[in-house]
Amino acid sequence: MPSALPIADPAPSDGLLIPGPDAGEVPFGVYVHVPFCRVRCGYCDFNTYTASELRGVRRDDYAGHAVQEIRFAAEVLERSGVPRRPVSTVFFGGGTPTMLPAEDLVMILRAIDETWGIVPGAEATTEANPDSVDAVSLETLRAGGFTRVSYGMQSAVPHVLATLDRTHDPERVPLVVDLAKQQGLDVSLDLIYSTPGESLADWRTSLDQAIACAPDHVSAYSLIVEEGTAMGRMVARGELPAPDDDLAADMYELADDVLGAAGYSWYEVSNWARGEAHASRHNLSYWKGHDWWGVGPGAHSAVAGTRWWNVKHPAAYANRLLSGASPAAGRETLDEETRYVERVLLAARVRGELATSELRREARGRVAGLIARGLVDGSAAVRGRVELTRQGRLLADAVVRELLD
Repeated sequence: MPSALPIADPAPSDGLLIPGPDAGEVPFGVYVHVPFCRVRCGYCDFNTYTASELRGVRRDDYAGHAVQEIRFAAEVLERSGVPRRPVSTVFFGGGTPTMLPAEDLVMILRAIDETWGIVPGAEATTEANPDSVDAVSLETLRAGGFTRVSYGMQSAVPHVLATLDRTHDPERVPLVVDLAKQQGLDVSLDLIYSTPGESLADWRTSLDQAIACAPDHVSAYSLIVEEGTAMGRMVARGELPAPDDDLAADMYELADDVLGAAGYSWYEVSNWARGEAHASRHNLSYWKGHDWWGVGPGAHSAVAGTRWWNVKHPAAYANRLLSGASPAAGRETLDEETRYVERVLLAARVRGELATSELRREARGRVAGLIARGLVDGSAAVRGRVELTRQGRLLADAVVRELLD
């Protein structure tokens, strides 16, 4: 089952915020969580539900509930005195958003535009599985305002996909990439490495086949075995080997080499793009500390110094909205220290995003040592930026800890 929500203060039923003095000064985005999947992958602890787990609510009603929350959100922000801003980026994640009809996704996107306005040239992304779209649905999405699709490829190797409980045919990936390109959509491929039983040669096969599709963007994430998942239980029982950290590091270096040689530049520790124009603007908004409203069951939001998250089950979410109450389950106010820690933690992962001047004096004094150990780029530091080397990316958490100690 999905992981538990954080423990924090209860959220008020009216959802009203107490905005800080800088409210409205950063860009505003919208995340839409679509919590439906055909099957639950063994490694996944996201807030997702299969058909048998949707007691008390129908998937067909979800788009209407999401639109209700969008209208509610606009009222909350206005009544809280948060300045109105048009939406810079929209991201539909999950789950598998394209388990819903494309018309439903377009309806939600249209509601966002009608409620706040979407800036010209904004990025609007939906995640999709290779087996959950076709030419007609992609045409509907593009005509409805979507600009980008992110496919969950994960691997090109059948035995790796089987370990991950992925059900799509890897041979379908080039087809759906081409279909999206025909519609003028930007395309990203998401990959996972260090799956139990995956060799370096397997990983090279996946990288080569991803590059052969010529996507605009590639994400590559090291598998984390979460407690409470089916895979976590299998690893605990010794039925699957735990991921090997040294092999994972070799896989990351291979990805950086292969993607770099193919014309993709890293811009965040786990993300590469074919030029700055193809970087995920929505994900960059998280890493840069922008505001966003998260729509849907279990979705997280961060606006004007307050962070909150919605109730998890789709039935509980729908019931809250139908009663006129906020779907939020808990919230926290971000104090100055938390904001500083999160700024360093997230910005350090983004190429050129963290300025040395943003660090506290003690941390600035440690940058020279990080350069000497090959973890921070010296030439970037001369320009006033903290930029991780490849070795630094492999040890990003340790670098951040040193900057925060």
